[in-house]
Amino acid sequence: MNNCALLNPEWERIDLLGTSLAATRRGADIPEEMGQRLGALQQEVLTLRNQPPWQTIVKDCNLDQMDQDILACSLAPEAEPRLGWMYQELQPGITSTYPTPALIREMFVMGGEESAVFSQRLSINSPLMKNSLIERHSANNYHPIHPSSRACSGLLGWSSSDSITLPGAIETAVTGTWNDLVLPSYCIQSLREFMLWVTHRKQVFQEWQGRVTGGPVALFSGPSGTGKTFAAEVVANAFERPLFRVDLGLLVSKYIGETEKNLNALFDAAHGKDIVLLFDEADSLFGKRGEVKDAHDRYANMEVSHLLSRIERHQGPCILTSNLRQYLDSAFVRRFQMVIEFPRPDAAARAELWRLHIPSGAPCDGDVDLVLLGNELILTGGQIRNAALHAAFLAAGESSAINLTHVARAVWTELAKAGGEMMIESLGKLAQYLPKEAINVEY
Repeated sequence: MNNCALLNPEWERIDLLGTSLAATRRGADIPEEMGQRLGALQQEVLTLRNQPPWQTIVKDCNLDQMDQDILACSLAPEAEPRLGWMYQELQPGITSTYPTPALIREMFVMGGEESAVFSQRLSINSPLMKNSLIERHSANNYHPIHPSSRACSGLLGWSSSDSITLPGAIETAVTGTWNDLVLPSYCIQSLREFMLWVTHRKQVFQEWQGRVTGGPVALFSGPSGTGKTFAAEVVANAFERPLFRVDLGLLVSKYIGETEKNLNALFDAAHGKDIVLLFDEADSLFGKRGEVKDAHDRYANMEVSHLLSRIERHQGPCILTSNLRQYLDSAFVRRFQMVIEFPRPDAAARAELWRLHIPSGAPCDGDVDLVLLGNELILTGGQIRNAALHAAFLAAGESSAINLTHVARAVWTELAKAGGEMMIESLGKLAQYLPKEAINVEY
């Protein structure tokens, strides 16, 4: 149920407070009827907050009136976009449509003593922060306050299924399950441990008073084709959250200041959303920082630090994948909650991958022995997936069952993608099934 209309007195009150502040800054008098309306709204809001949806969240999180005012101000742009534009007009030089602590203090005309209490209500151990109702990316009074997904869900009635659009990221279909993963047991265990950082966050950070952090952030490291991206899909599916794959090419700009602006837009749009962010092939982004020889080198390092800082502060799971962990700056790696290694599959794992990827409804000749394929063909999971489907299409084109000739031709095509000299010995015992005409095909 969408509660935005139910909370209309909250939004009207904030609108009038902002209008009054704008008039005060111009040196204009506040009309008497506006002051009277604000007084009436104050009473309406107090009554409203003793009823659902406020009632439950106030009791569960032990919120006082100032907490509720802060939370209402942070939620206002989500409920009424026009209030976001109003915040922008009242905060020159700040592009965010969310209010800063400085603006809230000014809107509510707080004095010195009240401002001190206000600062305490935004501290790391305050009810708002401990209960993950708001997000602060900095303790600076001029950095915006964002509402969390819990606040949007509990007060506005929004669900995680609402349409989400992130600049620089594309939603990826997630259908894989734990049963589809062919990985060593220690790797599966690490993936499940990563999930604990999300599923038990409330218990550790709220009930056990653990230090509040962002993330969690995990690095999936290993050769190309070993299942890192697919594992991210499985994790997102297990969370029952959409997976957004970040396109770094759309975010990183050669123009000074643009990369930070793009990154801020991405994370501002992602805040409070029950999603999983995937930074695929992060090697180029998080490579070891080189020697600073000029202003461009110094700025490139600043961009990386800015991105890592935003990833760490984001309240939600982030996954980075890397083919070349040895090129990652160790200072970055130490700041991740989990680093999970994805090895090349062994013979038994390769046989299982062939079983998973050969279409279950496809007819196969009796000589298609999965153990044989696993032993003879040294391939990654991604290569096996492509070759299995290619073999199926070859068989379908001949209106026949899949046989070892189809498999050999499909694997040969897959190996050719890497370029370089092709060795027939790479097919092992399947070399005898590769047609001579396929060997001389130029790729």
